[in-house]
Amino acid sequence: MESINIAILGDSSTQFLHEELVMVFDEQNFKAVHYDAPFDSINTETINPASGLYQFKPDVTLIFYSISILRNNFYKKSKEDRSNFNSIISHEIEGVISQIQSNTNCRIIVANFPVLTDDVFGDFSNNIDQSFSTQVRRLNLKLTELCLSYNSLRILDLDAMIAMQGFNQCFDPRHYYISNLQFNISFYTSMAKQIYKIISVGYGKINKCIVVDLDNTMWGGVIGDDGIEKIQIGSLGIGKAFKEFQYWLKELVDRGIILCVCSKNTHEIAIEPFEKHPEMVIRLDDISVFMANWDNKADNIRAIKDILNIGMDSMVFIDDNPFERKQVKTEISEITVPELPEDPSLYLSFLSDQQLFEPSSYSPNDSKRTKQYQDEAKRFVKQQNFSDIGEYLKSLSMEMTVQDLNSFTIPRVSQLIQRSNQFNLRTIRYNEEQLESFAKSDNTIVESYSLKDSLGEYGLISVIILKIENKNAFIDSWVMSCRVLNRGVEKYIINNLVSRSKKTGLTTLTGEYIETQKNVIVKELYQDLGFTNTKDHIWELNIEDHDDFEVYIN
Repeated sequence: MESINIAILGDSSTQFLHEELVMVFDEQNFKAVHYDAPFDSINTETINPASGLYQFKPDVTLIFYSISILRNNFYKKSKEDRSNFNSIISHEIEGVISQIQSNTNCRIIVANFPVLTDDVFGDFSNNIDQSFSTQVRRLNLKLTELCLSYNSLRILDLDAMIAMQGFNQCFDPRHYYISNLQFNISFYTSMAKQIYKIISVGYGKINKCIVVDLDNTMWGGVIGDDGIEKIQIGSLGIGKAFKEFQYWLKELVDRGIILCVCSKNTHEIAIEPFEKHPEMVIRLDDISVFMANWDNKADNIRAIKDILNIGMDSMVFIDDNPFERKQVKTEISEITVPELPEDPSLYLSFLSDQQLFEPSSYSPNDSKRTKQYQDEAKRFVKQQNFSDIGEYLKSLSMEMTVQDLNSFTIPRVSQLIQRSNQFNLRTIRYNEEQLESFAKSDNTIVESYSLKDSLGEYGLISVIILKIENKNAFIDSWVMSCRVLNRGVEKYIINNLVSRSKKTGLTTLTGEYIETQKNVIVKELYQDLGFTNTKDHIWELNIEDHDDFEVYIN
């Protein structure tokens, strides 16, 4: 079970949030140790280096400012000072964030503020600076802008959550006046679930792939019975719901989520709408793996997983048929299978509310992921034509690019570290600020590896972080994309590290394996690469004794 230290700071009572977080994390088999700071002590906890917050050494710090207290402080201001109230508060919050960053390496989550209906100016509040609702809107925008300055900062979007549920359903004045509770107890459950999503993606719990059925899911009707002209997809009636569902899928693809199809259909009939129907938003170029046959869907999903080389727990299956959903979930317990509503007009709102694809980071290169996985499917097919793995690898004409860490690679390196679970020797998650500090360090080396072959580009596929001490290089982190397993990449990397170490006068490479539920595939890695087990979980390679492995990578 993974463990995480979570600190909670608030200017109002956070007791019930604390309790709900404990339950939510326990349900997910994720051990959370909590520090609930004294009431209304945000500033004192963050300014004092000897405070309970810093002694606790949090991995994540949650910060909550009460909208009610904020409104009271606003009303105490003079009319002249109200116009820049949002700037004063955002400056105060930034100071708190800066203090925490100066004393810890933790992630920070700040809740934004629900925009209340203005009870003084009404709708006219949008026309003047001195209204509270205008100032709150501007304050929320400034909090969003802070995320651009602090890579470790995330916003818990209370404004959006409360807009969905309704403020009067989330806030009870009796609780506030009697116990200083900001929200209804039931709303703290919603908050805890959303906080779990934000935190868990930073620990590799990320959905990477969406597998979608076709008939009555991607479009209305049954393509084999109704024909391409009569399926429901377009701008009229229920066809509009399916088209907007496809727009959502398209946005996910452009963000880097892998889209696959799994349908009980004849392949030639199933692909026809993607090629010929004028109202289709999703086209074949958007789909990484297309499975349309009459086999068991669970078997097809396993085949998709094998082609993509990703974990089953990073896949989401969308199907309108309750029988198919139940069968897949029964046979594959790790996969996420949302209980889609019967009414297609509710698909999009339901899936949006589920927030299944919370990212840990984003890079413009993510949009290339579909092409990379389409190339991977081609490699899978090509490999079936070879009986000798060496001949197959030679045929790929692989080329590796090795780079030291730089400003361009930092975001992509951080993303790979956050997303990798299986090929991850120590499972330590470094954020961009920490990587930037490594780049400036004289005793730390960070190498990134990018691969391409005759069928396409894999992109960034591996990261090594070395800590240098005397004549030894300790492999602090080694992560690799499972897409390149069985390509000889790990042997290439060791050859490269040995060559670099010899040039800089190092004599040994040391590695550590820390077992998790997901990284068992690398349990024997160091042994297979010629390292000697010197003590528990520690492996050592004498550089002079290493003979380069045969690899098929230039």
